[in-house]
Amino acid sequence: MAIGYIMENDDENRRLEIKTKVAVVKQFAQAAGLTSGMRVVDAGCGPGLTTSALSAVVGDTGKAVGFDISEQRITRARERHEDDRTSFFVRDFLEPIEGIGSFDFAWTRFTLEYYKAQSFDIVSTIARTLDAGGILCLVDLDYNCLSHYGMSQRLENAFTSAVRQLEAKANFDPYAGRKLYSHLYRLGYDDIRVEAGAHHLIYGELSEADEFNWGKKIEVLARKLTIDLPGYANPDEFHDDFMDFFHDPGRFTYTPVISAWGRKPRQ
Repeated sequence: MAIGYIMENDDENRRLEIKTKVAVVKQFAQAAGLTSGMRVVDAGCGPGLTTSALSAVVGDTGKAVGFDISEQRITRARERHEDDRTSFFVRDFLEPIEGIGSFDFAWTRFTLEYYKAQSFDIVSTIARTLDAGGILCLVDLDYNCLSHYGMSQRLENAFTSAVRQLEAKANFDPYAGRKLYSHLYRLGYDDIRVEAGAHHLIYGELSEADEFNWGKKIEVLARKLTIDLPGYANPDEFHDDFMDFFHDPGRFTYTPVISAWGRKPRQ
């Protein structure tokens, strides 16, 4: 089960769009080799903002395709971002991907974390959309949701327990990022490169975007999923305790992001 699809509504689409920084998407993609005139595919594109950013990089002489398993998200993507060089399809990367063409550059971002058991198979499936010599770029989080300072021991114990339960029950992978290099290596890719940095770096006064993004994540964790929250009488108590911690300007939160890319062998 993919956690991100539990909230299949406008709030979740808004959360995905708010946390997507277009300039950062372009920076990651260009560092991996995306340039004007390329054909690029965005696997697990959600509501399409990332695909639109990739489309801007390839320009009028290029082509951008996004696909996602969610019909609702693809509908939103088509309404907001489809144009002459940008198109969207409903596809499931747990199955062979057909009918969308072949590409010079393939990209998936913050997707594999929701498919712990299938992550390498998904990467292999996406790789089959590439022409020989094409670039595959993988971007995901590591130590996801687990790096906070300033929590009470009760909150830290419950939060850590919740993430472990998501691993066991919901196929969530808090360590997806550290596996990206290995996926490309196992596929035999050439010229593999890796970069690491901070995705979330939160301290001081809480921004509106971080409040909305994390508030929705904690709402799902506490109120939408069937998990135990040791030390708390009910999900609302856990939710409120986390948000009290998160609004404290003395807390510190960060999440590492790792990008890895390589070139598909020509033979």
